[in-house]
Amino acid sequence: MGLPLRDLTHPTELPWSALRGRLLAVDGNNMLYQFLATIRQRDGQPFTDRAGRPTSHLIGLLYRTTSWLEEGIRPVWVFDGKPPDLKAGTLRTRFESKERAQAAWQEALAAGDLETARRKAAQTSRLTRAMVEEAQRLLSDLGLPSIQAPSEGEAQGARMAAEGVVWGTASEDYDSLLFGTPRLVRGLGSRQPHDQGRAAHLIERDALLSELGLSQEELILVGLLIGTDFNDGAAGYGPKKALKLVQQHRGWEATLRTAGLDPAQLEPVASIFRSPEVAVGPLPPFGPPDEEALAHLLVEEHDFSEDRLRAALARLHRRPVPVPSAPAAPGHQTVLDGFGPEGA
Repeated sequence: MGLPLRDLTHPTELPWSALRGRLLAVDGNNMLYQFLATIRQRDGQPFTDRAGRPTSHLIGLLYRTTSWLEEGIRPVWVFDGKPPDLKAGTLRTRFESKERAQAAWQEALAAGDLETARRKAAQTSRLTRAMVEEAQRLLSDLGLPSIQAPSEGEAQGARMAAEGVVWGTASEDYDSLLFGTPRLVRGLGSRQPHDQGRAAHLIERDALLSELGLSQEELILVGLLIGTDFNDGAAGYGPKKALKLVQQHRGWEATLRTAGLDPAQLEPVASIFRSPEVAVGPLPPFGPPDEEALAHLLVEEHDFSEDRLRAALARLHRRPVPVPSAPAAPGHQTVLDGFGPEGA
C-alpha cells in the first residue's frame, strides 16, 4: 500500500547513468511484489516452471539486477523481517483485497475480458517466504549482498542511507522518507526499453522538507494524519489537507487533537519511524557471479532458457564499474559495520 505522498513531492528525473558507482539499498519485498504484479502472461497468469511454481519474481530479479549492474549501479537488497504488531490490520486488509481481486480475475477470465483479467490478476500477487529465499539465493549466486532486516526493510535501508553506508534507498513506496532516508529513488524496477533511455526519479528529503516548510518530525506527523501501514489516519484527511494542518506548526499534540486523533495512541506508531528496529553487523562483500550455481537454480530447477541466462550474464561483463569488496569502516561502528561508504 505505502504512504500516498505523491501529490506533495516533485521528483527530479534521474538517468540511470547518474547512479553509476552508487550504492543503493533496494527495498526487496517491494521490488519483488512489483515483478510479480507486472511480469505476467496476457491473461494475467503468472509465469511458472513445469512444477507450477511461480517464476515471475526470479525473471524480474535476474534481468533488472543485471541491467543495473551493466549500468554500474550497485544494489544491496534488503528484505523484510517480522512486521511490527501494529501492522496486523494493514496485512489483514491486504489479504482481503487480494481475495476480492482473485474472484474478480476469475470472473473476467470466464467472460473473456483479458484486459480486466490482467489488471485484476496484478492485484492478487502473493510473496511467500520460499520465494524470498529463492531470491536471496539468486542474489548470492550473482555475487551480490542481501540483508535480512529484523523488521521493516524500508527502515533498515533508510538507516543505512542516513549513516552513509549507502547513497540512498530504492523503493516505490514513500515510507522511506518517514524512516529518514536522505535520498529516495523511485522507478528503478519499471520495464523501460533500453533505446528510450532509462530513468528513475529522485526525491531528496532535505530539499522536500525545505520546500514544504517542515521538520522531519512534522513529516512523520503528516504521515500519521494521512494514515500509514501502522495506523488508520484521521477521517477526511488526505495528503494536501494533512500538510496544510501541519504547516500551521501547532505542535505534536495540538495537531493530532485538531484532527480528532489521540496523541497517546499514536506515540507507538511515531516510535516505529523515529527509532525503528534495524540490524547492526557486517555486510557480506560483493563478489563474482557463480555461473554454475546460477544455471543450476534457474535452468535446471526453474526451466529458464539457457540462452537467456547467458545473455543476462553477458551484461555483467559489460558493466563500466567493477564491484569491489567493501573496505572496513574506519573508526566506529555503524549500521552494518564493515561496509564502508565507498560509492555512497
